Amino acid sequence: MPVESGSSAAARQAKQKRKSHSLSIRRTNSTEQDRSGLQRDMLEGQDSKLPLSLRSNLLDLFSQIEREFENLYIENLELRREIETLNDRLAAEGQTFEGADLAKGALKTKASHSTSQLSQKLKTTYKASTSKIVSSFKATTSRAVCQLVKEYVGHRDGIWDLSVTRTQPVVLGTASADHSAMLWSIETGKCLLKYMGHQGSVNSIKFHPTEQMALTASGDQTAHIWRYMVQLPTPQPVADISVSTKSLFFFFFFFFFFNSLKLVSVSVTPCEDDVDFSDKDEADGEAEGPNDCPSIRVATTTLRSHQGVVIAADWLVGGKQVVTASWDRAANLYDVETSELVHSLTGHDQELTHCCTHPTQRLVVTSSRDTTFRLWDFRDPSIHSVNVFQGHTDTVTSAVFTMGDNVVSGSDDRTVKVWDLKNMRSPIATIRTDSAVNRISVSVNQKIIALPHDNRQVRLFDMSGVRLARLPRSNRQGHRRMVCCSAWCEDNTTCNLFTCGFDRQAIGWNINIPALLQEK
Repeated sequence: MPVESGSSAAARQAKQKRKSHSLSIRRTNSTEQDRSGLQRDMLEGQDSKLPLSLRSNLLDLFSQIEREFENLYIENLELRREIETLNDRLAAEGQTFEGADLAKGALKTKASHSTSQLSQKLKTTYKASTSKIVSSFKATTSRAVCQLVKEYVGHRDGIWDLSVTRTQPVVLGTASADHSAMLWSIETGKCLLKYMGHQGSVNSIKFHPTEQMALTASGDQTAHIWRYMVQLPTPQPVADISVSTKSLFFFFFFFFFFNSLKLVSVSVTPCEDDVDFSDKDEADGEAEGPNDCPSIRVATTTLRSHQGVVIAADWLVGGKQVVTASWDRAANLYDVETSELVHSLTGHDQELTHCCTHPTQRLVVTSSRDTTFRLWDFRDPSIHSVNVFQGHTDTVTSAVFTMGDNVVSGSDDRTVKVWDLKNMRSPIATIRTDSAVNRISVSVNQKIIALPHDNRQVRLFDMSGVRLARLPRSNRQGHRRMVCCSAWCEDNTTCNLFTCGFDRQAIGWNINIPALLQEK
């Protein structure tokens, strides 16, 4: 009888040990046992430095994860069918509802009854990725066409606010955390004037309705009124492009010819959401600032009475009074000619975040971190009424008027609500987003709401809550940081929407709305 060698005996013992260890893994049914057996056979035929027992355990865990995803996928399909059925039934009765709430509520209910921590984590992840599937059942037949036209670079810190003049010449104004406000030529992107009268961050800028005056609010607890006189650059004559066209043709011909001679060419384009712009890029942006731009350092009128940061300011209709909003929880109404405080609007429980005036009536709306915004009525000199709007669950970042009897409010609770001034109990439309909403703006002519977000996105919606478009954003196009504010320009066909953000630049966009969409 042959005697077993030491090496073969050791190998047989290791194999038995692996087999006994692999049999200790829990199995639920014969199908899973067959599947695990096939997987183990495949593992034995593959080269790996990991022990077989560890690889088997990993396969078992991955199988459980796969089953969880299968169950969630089946549940999601069932929920979608139920929502479609209910939506069809309510549509037949002349009603509508948001499918996202039902889907989220149902998934939350199922997740709460789950006893497995792995299942809970998987459902949370899967719910976030599939919520977009049932986010809206309102189909749009056409969309807005958005095109980036001009970038306005020159500030040395983030831009909080921007505005467009209501009189000729039409220029763009920006307010920045670098203690300055700038006026820009919309067509050329050149800085025309720089205001440097504040000692703190400039948080807001608004232009007088009829005169060349600007109103800025600052972190130095003051608001300034200053006059400006700018002259737009003369347009450059169009040169003969016949020679340049030939030059470009030969340039691109040789460019592609030499590139085709390369034996190896690897191009890696990172995902736009994973792009991280270094401080070097930001330093390059600082170097492009307008050094020869004329400046103003003294204000015509200084408004002082706040005990905290003045976060926003606006002109009342007619331009004879202004309203300011501050972190001292009050909004103040001033007389422009005398600089005297006319009214102190108190009532908010926390810091104010924004203020806005009606374009044709003596109405003021103020928003606050106390999750509310208030409507102040100064149409009757003897009665100053106030109405409180409650509907948000987080800071109301802005509330703006439309030309009609509507107010649109945006909040950190990731919603935008459209309100009717005649019925203030509940909003007439609610827009749900995936990121906090900053200072919004509404187009007067087209009635489109522009939503700047913390996640660098800018989305467009109509007044009924239907999404129209999202502004382009790629590695070298669009904003690279949080978008703070948006402003519409109704008098310029080249750029009719402007946005600004923490990437220290403002961007001019051309938004083209199809006629069919405007009729809706």
